[in-house]
Amino acid sequence: MNIAESVSSPVVAPAHCEARVSQAHRIITQIVLVGSRVLGRAFTEAYKQAQASSNYARAQAKLNPNAASGRASLSNGMTLDEACKILNVKPPQGGQANMEEVMARFKKLFDQNDPQKGGSFYLQSKVLRARERIEAEVKPAMEKAAQEAEIKEGWKPKMYKDR
Repeated sequence: MNIAESVSSPVVAPAHCEARVSQAHRIITQIVLVGSRVLGRAFTEAYKQAQASSNYARAQAKLNPNAASGRASLSNGMTLDEACKILNVKPPQGGQANMEEVMARFKKLFDQNDPQKGGSFYLQSKVLRARERIEAEVKPAMEKAAQEAEIKEGWKPKMYKDR
């Protein structure tokens, strides 16, 4: 055999090498499929648990709507105690709070944490959520007090005469 004949003849891989390559593809495919099944089941199970937890929390909130004062509210996830600690104010007693003090602390901390002044946006948002949480706790009592005051005074519409 001369050099020209050896160059022109195609190179054929032995049969046992082809079997190994196709077997490697099968193994890799099986690993990918099994892994995706496992992850899919895990995500499905986690979603079911999260949904059940959410439904339970909603049911508890409907049964006892006033119980959210100690726990985190569903809307912002901050407890009343945490909000009071952030703003360094006393917790509302019976729905009554010193809102002037709350607003003063809020304005001071909000301005101190302004990102344009080198503060932290995260801390600024925590301060804002703390004020909102305290307001959410006090708002029903304030509205009730305003209604009672209006009832006590009687309804007096403000009439303006045309000139």
